Amino acid sequence: MLVTTSYSPSREAEEKAKRFAEELNVRYVSRGTASVRRLGERYRDKRFLLVTERELHYYGGGETPLFFHPSLSLVRVKRLLNGEPDGLIEISGAVPGDVVLDCTAGLGSDSIVFSYAVGETGEVTAMESEAALYTIVREGLQAYETHLETFNAAMRRVRMKLGPHMDELRARADKSVDIVYFDPMFRDPVEESSAIGPLRQVANHAPLSVEAIREAVRVARKCVVLKEHRDSGEFERLGFGQPARTRTKIAYGVIHP
Repeated sequence: MLVTTSYSPSREAEEKAKRFAEELNVRYVSRGTASVRRLGERYRDKRFLLVTERELHYYGGGETPLFFHPSLSLVRVKRLLNGEPDGLIEISGAVPGDVVLDCTAGLGSDSIVFSYAVGETGEVTAMESEAALYTIVREGLQAYETHLETFNAAMRRVRMKLGPHMDELRARADKSVDIVYFDPMFRDPVEESSAIGPLRQVANHAPLSVEAIREAVRVARKCVVLKEHRDSGEFERLGFGQPARTRTKIAYGVIHP
């Protein structure tokens, strides 16, 4: 992977790009007047982290870049503010003060909703194994602004960590968190939204292991939650049994330790 900037970058953007390259242990290349495609041909690498004045874009070989956006999490938090239920919050039983470990952060949408639900007295740690995605989401959570300050505060409270979730789970003490959450990339996509499509360029597609669920059950005080396609065989394979039928194409499996 390479790191570069947009055309005619400010000194701040250029320094930021160099810092990210050093942090990720990859090469920084000056943009000049070349397109991303031309740079890829020149350096024989189609994977780029592009630093703009306001955000980060990741090109993984596709035409559409990946960048941070809160997606439906903003709508979900607004609904919670209006007293409407949220499926994930209801099934997990998340309440203010809870400690949540999101083992598959992705773009961070569910972590943001959890962060709002557990409030200032709670804690949400979101694990991401892919360095480029981790960097994009970490920076986005701290910089993205909406008109809703409550939502902005929830984003800022999410703590991103880079690394395999198995390492984090093994390092945790028994009953050290309230909720452990898994949302692996769907093997059979429910829908290929504008956000999910680019995410597939960089996300970890490896299936969850039975050992990971076993470790999650060990560290969870309240429950372990798995989000998957409602007809997925992963619920049975990983020991969640069959989830309750829903009107949507996704379902949540729950294990109570």
